[in-house]
Amino acid sequence: MQRKRFDDMQCPIARSLDRVGEWWSILILRDAFYGLSRFDEFQKHLEIAPNILTRRLAGLVEQGLLEKVQYSERPPRYEYHLTPRGRDFRPVLLALLQWGNTHFAPEGPAVILTDIETGKQVTPMMVDANTGKPITPQTHIIAEGPAASDKVKRSIAELLERRAAAAS
Repeated sequence: MQRKRFDDMQCPIARSLDRVGEWWSILILRDAFYGLSRFDEFQKHLEIAPNILTRRLAGLVEQGLLEKVQYSERPPRYEYHLTPRGRDFRPVLLALLQWGNTHFAPEGPAVILTDIETGKQVTPMMVDANTGKPITPQTHIIAEGPAASDKVKRSIAELLERRAAAAS
């Protein structure tokens, strides 16, 4: 079955999902942040079939999230390193970690984020980089960007109308 592609949509969420929306890809990126870089490390840690891992690594390289670096000539062996684009995915992983701990860990969190200096647990949150103000549904809304097509402008206008109607 051919999956739908989103790369022709202007929605940044859809375009992002087109690059990393498959769960194995997200788990590979998570493990790359933990320091794994070699095929056998990913395979062992994720317990993933080699053919699936090969496809996912190739896709992450093709999308510019990982780079393939040869570390042995005989036999040829490669490592997979996060690129700047891949490293920029970290806040998404931390948001998923927090969301999962909040909603899908009835026994309590198995993995937490801690401050390196204090060792204390921290809670990630999204803030406006310019003001430091937390981003919440009450303080921030989506708006059309400078490159928005007419379709995106209509879509955002409809969503904002629904939001306003629900609030009244």
